[in-house]
Amino acid sequence: MRATTTLQGYGREQASASSIAAQGQTGEILLYRFGPFLGTPDASPFVIKAMLLLKFAGLRYRLLDGNPMTAPRRFLPFIRDEGVTVTDSTLIRWHIERKYGVAFDAALDPRQRALAWAIERMCEDHLYFALLALRWIDDHNFRDGLGRHMFTAVPLAVRPLAKVVLRRMNRKRLAGHGLGRHDAGDPERLAMRDLDALAALLGEARYLGGDTPCAADATLFGILTSIITPPLRSPIIAAARGHANLVGYCDRIMSQYFAGCIEGSADRCSSAS
Repeated sequence: MRATTTLQGYGREQASASSIAAQGQTGEILLYRFGPFLGTPDASPFVIKAMLLLKFAGLRYRLLDGNPMTAPRRFLPFIRDEGVTVTDSTLIRWHIERKYGVAFDAALDPRQRALAWAIERMCEDHLYFALLALRWIDDHNFRDGLGRHMFTAVPLAVRPLAKVVLRRMNRKRLAGHGLGRHDAGDPERLAMRDLDALAALLGEARYLGGDTPCAADATLFGILTSIITPPLRSPIIAAARGHANLVGYCDRIMSQYFAGCIEGSADRCSSAS
């Protein structure tokens, strides 16, 4: 069933809640990230998700470079909000809802909320690992992507070793997930089925929530722009770019919420007008 019928109706409540959240904010939230990557707001779809949730909520935040090796629980993103540290993009969402009264899915009935959650889980627990493989395991993509652009902070003398170690870690991570144990070509075919499903669910709607976004859009945009935007090569990327509605969806959110916020010069961001 298409999202135009199953998730539509989320709008006025979100705008109202965002205004209330902004009025109740007394400080600036610190969001720790990796940094912009080949045309996307960040190298991590989960950081992009957190950024977009903060924008949807209308909250002021500052972007700071983080280090996953020293970060809480050893991953990014995490936020610091008036002395409180929150890790994981979904826990950040719950923190925003609890502290600032932003009910991202207030207009969704139980079935619609279940569908939104299922979309998030497909993106984060399956499609994300296909993205991980094409970025870290594919030699060509690693050389032109992460290997070239995301190790500049590592001392030059140990940079080659750091790349080997991190690629090995991600191979183990993919094997533990299961996607990394498949024969060549099978992970791509599985990911392409995800993309077909997402394109069908979005349909002709502007956002999963209809005319205005809901919380699941933060997850969906994070993963889709991470696949579609960087100039890398993969059957998964080609398949995603072959869905005109997914490309248009990414373009809309990028232009509305991230104009002027891609390059590192913009370290403070808020909701788009």
